[in-house]
Amino acid sequence: MKDLREWIAACESEGELKRVKPEVDWELEIGHIATLNERAGGPALLFEKVKGYDIPVLASTLSTAKRLAITCGRPTSYTICDLAREWKDVIRQNKLVPPVEIRGEIPVMYDVIEGDKVNVYDIPSPRLYPQDGGRYLALACNFITRDPETGWVNLGTYRGMVMDEKAVGANMMGKAKHGRIHIDKTLKTGTKMSAALYCGCDMSHLVVGSTMVPAQQDEYSVIGAMIGEPVEVFTSDLTGLPLPAHAEFILEGEIDLDPASFRPEGPLGEYVGYYGASGEGTRPWLNVKRIYRRKDPIFVISTVGRPVGDAHMINSIGRTAYLWADLETMKVPGIQSVYCPPEAAGRFWAIVSAKITHPAGAERVAEAVSCSPTGHFGMKGIIVVDADVPADDMAGVWWSLACRYDPGNDTQIINKMRPTPFDPALPAGAKAVGSKILIDATTPVEWEKKPRLVELDETTTKTVLERWLDYGFDEPYRLSGQALPK
Repeated sequence: MKDLREWIAACESEGELKRVKPEVDWELEIGHIATLNERAGGPALLFEKVKGYDIPVLASTLSTAKRLAITCGRPTSYTICDLAREWKDVIRQNKLVPPVEIRGEIPVMYDVIEGDKVNVYDIPSPRLYPQDGGRYLALACNFITRDPETGWVNLGTYRGMVMDEKAVGANMMGKAKHGRIHIDKTLKTGTKMSAALYCGCDMSHLVVGSTMVPAQQDEYSVIGAMIGEPVEVFTSDLTGLPLPAHAEFILEGEIDLDPASFRPEGPLGEYVGYYGASGEGTRPWLNVKRIYRRKDPIFVISTVGRPVGDAHMINSIGRTAYLWADLETMKVPGIQSVYCPPEAAGRFWAIVSAKITHPAGAERVAEAVSCSPTGHFGMKGIIVVDADVPADDMAGVWWSLACRYDPGNDTQIINKMRPTPFDPALPAGAKAVGSKILIDATTPVEWEKKPRLVELDETTTKTVLERWLDYGFDEPYRLSGQALPK
């Protein structure tokens, strides 16, 4: 899919999109409708009439695994684990698809607004929750910045609050954020940093922009690998940045890196379900000098907030895929499947299914997760289950915790681990260091006498699965994303 229009059509054909025709208000109402819809597992929502605007707003885009599958061009029966398994293979095999530059008619250049005519309030950005610091334009958007030393272009999903008619917050100051790396390098040059912010394209852009893609790797190429074709871009004559040709909106300008120019930003109801400490203090902001718009543009939002919404599903698939790839790259033996549940905000807990062949093997798997590039930051719980339990089979995970886990012998607590500053379980002012729990929920391989497992008869199971559709079921049998043999 090249653009948002194709994504909307694909969702609508699958019954995964609802058009909301009554007028709705950008002030709280849109956010509350979308949040309640996501908690009920509802469809993507296209608000066709927003108070004071003639621009539709799309919400609840990626809040189900089915819509993630549509986004990735995979069967709609795929689970997050299925999708992450294939993405992991792309990562491991480095099957990237670089962007291509196009000329001629560029959809997003249908309307180009510059100078005094620039007004970001012309875009229907919402205020989602009662204590939010303002309206947020950048929630389902990507910032585009460039490394002044290497030329590496980064796409990053950083929140951006509307500050005035020509200013949008650029909240990318977190340590190790790729946007922050670009800021620090640009500071050495003594210049302002060229940047752009875009909304739209097909939803794979939001998935990849929100994911922990390694530094110096071009997200456009990762998106191309995900959708199976190059992302079409054009080079801006204002910033020199490669911009996506099929975006709905692009805001372009520069960021003043002098801390004296920073402005108050936030707070926002964050993805942990609480207001974060990042709502305090001042942040850099994008001075918007140009806005590009498609014909009849559509604006996309994310509700962020408490799990489960689109932000948590995106966290889940991205961190699952990259953690899985990490473990294979580290040559950790026996890995069957990996899962970072969206219910845990897609990042705080990981479950690993592994074939354990030696005593304390589960502990070594958990330690590997803890030290991996993906698992070392912000992950505070790791559960290892036996190979007969898929990592995303939550009923099996709970069974393993109930019947294969002895808290006294099977628990490790590791102190002085790196947390995310968004973790509301840590007190304000003390978020630099946290802890991590490793849980071995496997049956010890060294036990000579193991509990007898209740198992199905293999021959009868094979016969039943062969006749599954004959019994009147609509689809072949699947257990937590793992197709059983026919």
